[in-house]
Amino acid sequence: MLFVQGENDPQTEADRQSQRCIVSSLSHNFPGVTVVAEEELEPTVADDKDRVDGFDDDVLVMECPEKLRDVQEADVTIWVDPLDGTAEFTAGYLDGVTVLIGIAVGSQPIAGVVYQPFYRKPSGALGRTVWGMVGLGIHGEFYPTTPLKKKIIASTRSHRTGLVTAAVEALQPDEILAVGGSGYKCLLVLEGQATAYVFAHPGTKKWDTCATNALFRAVGGHMCDVKGNLFEYHQGIAHVNHMGVIATMADVNWYVSRMPADVKENLSKA
Repeated sequence: MLFVQGENDPQTEADRQSQRCIVSSLSHNFPGVTVVAEEELEPTVADDKDRVDGFDDDVLVMECPEKLRDVQEADVTIWVDPLDGTAEFTAGYLDGVTVLIGIAVGSQPIAGVVYQPFYRKPSGALGRTVWGMVGLGIHGEFYPTTPLKKKIIASTRSHRTGLVTAAVEALQPDEILAVGGSGYKCLLVLEGQATAYVFAHPGTKKWDTCATNALFRAVGGHMCDVKGNLFEYHQGIAHVNHMGVIATMADVNWYVSRMPADVKENLSKA
């Protein structure tokens, strides 16, 4: 079932069911944290029924980084996108669909989980989970490749505007990957299938970027806006990433320096 929220921003029953499961599970197991999720939903009886209470033993056996051992629940904000790439989901472009759960301590993204439900494994089975934490690296079904020798830019499939096009063209890419889903584009960069994700548009929000921002930080990568400003994820921060997104594993300052002045100016006015 499809619910229309706004232009290029549909919501499906899958979004709602996914969010109820995730938010209910997090809130029950970690009642002191703040959970911010994309969809505005009222609690239902089904929330507790769908709750997940188990933990992953492969994660629990790892040693928590020393800097995070004394974190208090009150300092934690969890950003949830229950179905990133809903437009792709409804259009049948399923590679771009992900579930994103990002964890911030104070303003800093420190851990993230990306679930790609339609990823096809060599065995033919569907679905994979990639997770990471600053101080632990990236784990799960994560398959980095040899660094690219040419510049491949991942950008939007469904939100292309003049500013988006100008920003990408200013980089003089060898190839442009027009694909959907912020999480999916970040996975392409993290695994080496693209050199950068560039989106000069106020079309992403904190729940779109917290999880993957943490993954980039976990392996020495970078995520910022088109002016080079880092994102903050504390409770109460504005949800919209007004100045767009740049994510790359290297040379982030070069990408920022190539952003046209009129792109930055127009985003500042948006």
